[in-house]
Amino acid sequence: METWIALLRGINVGGKNVVPMAKLRRDLETMNLKNVRTYIQSGNIIFNSATKTPSSLVSKITRSIEQQYGFRPHVLLLKREDLLSAVHSNPFRHAVSDPTTLHFLFLAEPATDPDTESLDMAKASTEQYKLTEGVFYLHAPEGIARSKIAANVEKYLGVIATGRNYRTVDKLVTMVST
Repeated sequence: METWIALLRGINVGGKNVVPMAKLRRDLETMNLKNVRTYIQSGNIIFNSATKTPSSLVSKITRSIEQQYGFRPHVLLLKREDLLSAVHSNPFRHAVSDPTTLHFLFLAEPATDPDTESLDMAKASTEQYKLTEGVFYLHAPEGIARSKIAANVEKYLGVIATGRNYRTVDKLVTMVST
């Protein structure tokens, strides 16, 4: 069985797209997903599945949420190894001591034509970023809410992304390692 991490984008934010995690776990278990666990209310799900095709899992999860809650969230699916690799490749290891300043924006697909000029122009003097094939790393010491990069990252990269701070990523690593 493969261990998967599903990152749901835009749920339980500001009272919109509300999905109770306990019910979501039960819903996913009825789809023959095993050992379904969630972390906090922002759509972090870990499960095991014999299914090897990410697109089929994404379709099932998206369809289930749409049927139960009336909206289609973007679901980004990572294998356990993808998550561990993202953490291992973190270029801002110094920032893990203040985990809410370090953000991993997981990309739905590689950014083949990013607008690096706009990224550089939007970057605050205290911010650092690095783009890899699957992750856009952002260290924003002044906070993500103030970051002009964070506010426009999908526009600059030309791909869908969903972000998690290091604290959340570290917890997900712990969960997939047990």
